[in-house]
Order: sequence, then structure tokens, then C-alpha cells
Amino acid sequence: MRIGLLTEGGYPYATGEARLWCDRLVRGLPQHEFELYALSRSAEQERARVPLPEHVAHVRTAPLWAPADDGRTYARRERRRFADCFGELVHGICAGAPDPFAAGLYGLADLAREQGGLHAALRSESAVRALEGACRAHGASRTVQAAHVADLLEFVDELERMLRPLSLDWYEEDARGEGLGAVDVCHAAAGGVAALPGLLAKRFFGVPLLVTEYGVQLRAHYLSHLGAGRGEEPRPAVRALLAAFHLRLACEIYARADFLTPGNAHARRWQERCGAGRDRLRTVHPGMEADRFATVGESADRGDPDTLVWVGRVEPAKDLIALLHAFAEVRRAEPRARLRIFATAADPGYLADCRSLAAQLFPDEAADSVTVGENPVAFEEIGGPEAPSAADAYGAGRVVVLSSVIEGFPVTLAEAMFCGRATVSTDVGAVCEVIGGTGLVVPPRNPRALAEACLSLLGDAERAERLGAAARARALELFTVEQNVAAFQEIYLRLLAKGSGRPDGGGIPFARPPEARVPGHWTSPTWAKPAPDPTSEAAV
Repeated sequence: MRIGLLTEGGYPYATGEARLWCDRLVRGLPQHEFELYALSRSAEQERARVPLPEHVAHVRTAPLWAPADDGRTYARRERRRFADCFGELVHGICAGAPDPFAAGLYGLADLAREQGGLHAALRSESAVRALEGACRAHGASRTVQAAHVADLLEFVDELERMLRPLSLDWYEEDARGEGLGAVDVCHAAAGGVAALPGLLAKRFFGVPLLVTEYGVQLRAHYLSHLGAGRGEEPRPAVRALLAAFHLRLACEIYARADFLTPGNAHARRWQERCGAGRDRLRTVHPGMEADRFATVGESADRGDPDTLVWVGRVEPAKDLIALLHAFAEVRRAEPRARLRIFATAADPGYLADCRSLAAQLFPDEAADSVTVGENPVAFEEIGGPEAPSAADAYGAGRVVVLSSVIEGFPVTLAEAMFCGRATVSTDVGAVCEVIGGTGLVVPPRNPRALAEACLSLLGDAERAERLGAAARARALELFTVEQNVAAFQEIYLRLLAKGSGRPDGGGIPFARPPEARVPGHWTSPTWAKPAPDPTSEAAV
């Protein structure tokens, strides 16, 4: 089977969990041939490509970061056609109307397929005028109606970048048999812009579309543009337009995808509220390498009985400020307690704030007048001499704490479970789904509740060990690479058996069977030779 894997800012370039699960999936299915179609976010990212297995046939990359202009201009008829399609698109964005949005999107895709790239047209004066008319029309929100010229120009510029997949040459099958139109299944590793090429391949060629979301792109956009970020925010009209575009695109993807695989129930609820049908939804938890944590998880050593451990990226969403205040209450009740914070990455400003607060709450302590003072809160990095790996960091204490106020799928929590550690977590995102009764869960932004839960486990070694063993058993059952790969293998076969809207298949199951094309790395040169014509002189 040929799988077209679609990514944006992830595999095969980016590091982190966004890359790892794709790499594990590809390596776990060597019987299939993968073709990677990646939308990159920076030139630096493109220079750091990870090694790929042999059954990855090819990689095609399109940059979203570089200015794009092929110098192509349209004749009068095509310009009028563009204006009509773009007008429908922006009307759907401003008025929240799904039908005009879809009609405009696919109309622009058809125009780009017939006439070439849309780069110049999307930045033209006619595009700005069409957007202005849609913003001023009846049905647009008050915020959008107040958009100024600068707002319109900024949004048009951003819209051109997000619609760049419409102008790519990824769809038509070329002389080498490559292209999204020739694959058996398009698998988008995220929603949003990453799934847009799969949406077009489905429309042009009837290729089944599978969309996986471990973090809902629409939710991530809301968090990054509606006040969750620390950088410069777009102006209100631009924020409203961007939010409306992402909402309409998400709804269209959920409506057209043949199958959706949210990574947790939290993501699934978002998809259902945006129109995804339950008959096309299946929760597939991300696969993690359990072997990395086996030594710690199976060890009889349960870690320092007086130590709390926190692991993750130091940023405002993790709410380490609340954790430090909670630990102050823990120390008042249990003076021997220690808190070790292991950073996988950090927001420098927020890390400095946390260090400053820790110094104020916990002055360096010494046992006597000649001993060097020591702070009970330690800020460390994974990879150092005391914690060369993530497993060593989790194994340093008896209890692992998660204090986030915003969370999707809590990867660090699942890793702590693989290590057999009892956990105390805030009730955000998919935390309750992941924990499933094997840890303690408290409300977010509640240092007192967090402190009481930590004290209950620090003071009861038997309970902490029992919860840790249950957590490890649950993680081995639900969150391994093996279960993830098996789930996607089943879904791929299901989509292939279901048939598609291809002209050559007519929706008949297995009308285009996978054995009809043997992947290149299995192909023998002799197989490619045509059989001799029995009537020819050579055959005689």
C-alpha cells in the first residue's frame, strides 16, 4: 500500500513528539511504502532532516516561511474567475458560512490546477477589495467590520501563506508515478493547513483522507492568538479573521475526511463540536517507546521517598508558580521534602521568574554553621550527570507532579506511568483519560489542593507504590508503539477496503488492490520487463 503522509513543521524535520510518533509509525509499517509531503516552517528546520528508512519512497517539501511568487499573472477571464472564487471564500470566513467557504476554496484549487500558482493573485488589489467588501457586508461580526486597511493587508498576506498548498505541484501523478493522486491513502499528521493537500487529493482524485490530531490545531490557534502567548499579538480584526478561517477550515476537514483519529477524548470532543461524525471517529493514543523506561519501571528502587519530581518544558502554561507555592505548604508539613524540576526546554523569562520565586520562598538552608546551604528546590536539565535520561529524572523521586493549566495529551505524565511512579496532576486536557484512576487529580490553579495530594502520597509509601504499579500496567496496555501501529494498520486496510471515489475504482472495495503495484524496494529488474509478443520475430 502507498501512504502519502502529510506534515506541517514536523516529520521528517522537527524534533519532539510531533516528529517521533510519525517516525515510529513509518518504521513500524515496513510492509507499506510511504511518501512524505512536508510543509516546512523555516530554512533552519529543513537543514535538520532525520534519517529515513528504506521504504520511504521520496520526500517533497514546500516552505511556508519563504516569500512565494512565480511571477504568473492571469488573463482577464481568469482574473474575473479568481475574484468570484476569492469573494466566496472570504464571504464564508467573515459571515461564518460553510457553503460559500467550501465553494470558494475548491474553486481556487481548480483555478490553480488549471492556470498555475495563486501567489500573485492572492496578494493583488482585487483580493484586498474583495476582503474589504466581505468585512463590510451584512452578517460580519462587529470586530471584523471595524477592520482597517492595515488589518486587511496583514490578513491577506497571512491567507496567502496558509493557502499555499493550493498552488503546489504535488497532486498530479508524474512520469515516475509520484504524486498524491497516485497514493492509496492520504494520512495528515495534523489538522489545519497540514490536511489541506489531502483535502484536495480527495477532491481531485478521490484518494481516501485520514486525519490524526494529537493536539487540535484549531485549539492551538486559539491559544496562540487569543491571549495565551507572550509575544506581540495581532490586532483584534486580524485575530477575528484568522480565527474564523481556522474554524471554517477545520469544519471542512472534519466533514470531508474519511476517517479521523484523535489522540485522546479531549481532542475528540473538539472534533465532534466542529461537525465530525461519530461513525468516522476512533481514538488512537500516541505510541511511546516503553523500553526506554523499562529499567526504572521494573526496578525495586522507588526513588527518594521525600522527593517530588516535575519534568517538562518550563513555560507559563505549566504553572510552575502554583507548584512552588504548593511546595511551600508541603515543606511546612514535611520539612525533609525536596522538589526537583527537570527542564526539557524553557522560556528564559519564565524560568528566571520561577528561580527568583524559589529563592524567595526557600532561602538556602544548612544543617549547621559550617555546612554549605542548599535550596530544597533544584532546577536541572535532563542530560546532566545526575539525570542522563528522562527515565533517570522520573526515577529520582517517589511522586511525579504535573501542575499545568493548559494541556493536550500529557506526554510527561504517560512517561512517569511507564516508570511506575505515582502521580499528582491538575485536571486539564486529557489528564483524567490518561491517568484513569491510577493517580491523584486536583483542580488547576489550586496550590493548597496540590500540596494536600502530594503530602498524602509522600506520607503513604504503600499507596504510592500501589498506584505506581497500576499506572505502569495501564501505560503498557494503552500507550505503546505497538498498539499505535496496529491501530493505524487496521485503519489503512479499512479505508482501502471501503473503496473511494476514484474514476477507476467506482467505489468498489479493493477495485485498485495494493498488489497491483509492488513497492520499488521489492521490485526486481526482471519483473519490469514486458512479456515478449508471441507474434514478433524475437518471440519466434
